[in-house]
Amino acid sequence: MLNLFSEIQKTAAAAIKDEYGVDIDPSILNIQETRKEFEGDFTLIVFPLAKYRLGAPPKIGEKLGILLQERLDYIADFNVIKGFLNLSLSAGYWQSFLARYQHEDGFFRNDIGVGQKVVVEYCSPNTNKPLHLGHLRNIILGYSMAEILKANGFHTNSVCLFNDRGTAICKSIYAWQKLGKNETPESSGRKGDVLVGDYYVAFSSILQEEIKELMKAGLDKEEAEKTAPSNKAINEMLIKWEAGEAEIRKLWAKMNAWVYAAHNHTFERLGVSFDKFYYESEVYQLGKAAVEKGVETGAFYQKEDSSIWVDLTEGGLDHKLLLRSNGTSVYMTQDIAAAEIRYEDFQMDRSVYVVGNEQDYHFKVLFLTLQKLAKPYAEGLFHLSYGMVDLPTGKMKSREGTRVDADDLMDQMEETVKIATDELGKTEGMNQVELEDLYRKISLGALKFFLVKVDPKKRMLFNPQESIDLHGHTGPFIQYAYTRTPALKRKSEQLDLPTFNANLSLDTAMTKDERALLKRIFLFPSVLEEAAKSYNPALIANYAYELAKEYNRFYGGDKILHSELPHTSAFRFALSNFAGKTMKEAMRLLGIEMPEQM
Repeated sequence: MLNLFSEIQKTAAAAIKDEYGVDIDPSILNIQETRKEFEGDFTLIVFPLAKYRLGAPPKIGEKLGILLQERLDYIADFNVIKGFLNLSLSAGYWQSFLARYQHEDGFFRNDIGVGQKVVVEYCSPNTNKPLHLGHLRNIILGYSMAEILKANGFHTNSVCLFNDRGTAICKSIYAWQKLGKNETPESSGRKGDVLVGDYYVAFSSILQEEIKELMKAGLDKEEAEKTAPSNKAINEMLIKWEAGEAEIRKLWAKMNAWVYAAHNHTFERLGVSFDKFYYESEVYQLGKAAVEKGVETGAFYQKEDSSIWVDLTEGGLDHKLLLRSNGTSVYMTQDIAAAEIRYEDFQMDRSVYVVGNEQDYHFKVLFLTLQKLAKPYAEGLFHLSYGMVDLPTGKMKSREGTRVDADDLMDQMEETVKIATDELGKTEGMNQVELEDLYRKISLGALKFFLVKVDPKKRMLFNPQESIDLHGHTGPFIQYAYTRTPALKRKSEQLDLPTFNANLSLDTAMTKDERALLKRIFLFPSVLEEAAKSYNPALIANYAYELAKEYNRFYGGDKILHSELPHTSAFRFALSNFAGKTMKEAMRLLGIEMPEQM
């Protein structure tokens, strides 16, 4: 039944063969949802047939409509608008669809990825600061993408690469040494990532004071930055770290451990987990062997100064450095190693990197470089590039202390939801534990939905107040629509409704709202498939929103439990349950829980 489009295409192609003697590929007959201003459920686009000179598109559409009605008993009616053949399915078809799939979890799964392995890398935080609003968009996109791929049959693993070494990390350590007085998360009562992040900001203040003094002494700004004692100290610290000096390595490991524990707490709060963590400190040197082997195979070349390069001009890029003349690695070297280690761990067919669009060029270079190495996974690489998140107050800057920490934002969202929910006064009978769980679900639902509903490629503005609007394009709007379905279930327990099945004769003709809601549910598997193929979780978010709107129209327009016609009530109750189940599954893919009462 879910192969409806394919069946219509094949039947139409066979009818054209019989009527006109012309063989066509059924796939050229595109089928889409009928536009709301026209009558019909689905529209077959006739224009591609024009090249076969069978007549004017409206004439072909009329003939094809008649032939389809004759051959497919579920085509109840049709109309033609120019080259668009609008098809209306029979009430019996929709009744059978509901009866068959209302209790079948397989409806929410596709099999396009069966037998294929995918690794989704997301978050990739630094260990010098807390997770912030930008990370939240990354995490929610990555989590959703992994769940969407799973639902399409892919064997999916989620991984996180910690950027745990380098100059930025040394800055936090240096400032802690200068100002920290052995402060720890326990002694300060602060989360470890907040503590370390504050020292990262403090380093900037230390540096600026030094630059100011040096400029007073007559140096220009560039010279002052180069000769500032703190910058020199950072460079020396990095050299010691790379040489494995025990004291600095011990302090580095201690401060990183504070951040790992804090980040794990945030992950847990978001309902996110990873199958494996990778660490830049463990892989950044391992790419050397792969690069040197690339020289041996001719994929790369070595200059007279011993530096190693790759020629990517055939791919539209230029020559890229992979290993410095002194043998030290660059970021690309590290990512080559990380890709290889990941393949050893998971033998994946595809890798999805969820990383901001400021790294678009980097991933073009990486993917072409891995193709040069003829890696077995090189053709399955995808960069899920996303735009940055802005606030009404402007762009975040961690080094200036203007970041919006993820935990702080979640706290603020929860408090905002608490105030708004209490004002509505619809939580009578709920105890404190239940209320806190409700605030958590609504606030996280608002946050996650708002960050995922926009196409990943687009830059976006996050407005906390707008995200909780019960009447807007928001998570709480969908959650509230959903809560009507369990409420109806509770009320139904007091009634003696017949059990809905395909043979139950309806007391009334199917209404426009019922048909629209059934059609919206019907489209779920195709939207799920498209979200996987296009790597776009926003398709699921916006599908859930449209489904909630259709449900609200159905709920407000038709009496469900008390229609005074028992068979109609049974049908509408089954439809309500199926709509609720579909909303819940769509939102689950986005990591959003649905409350049973709001």
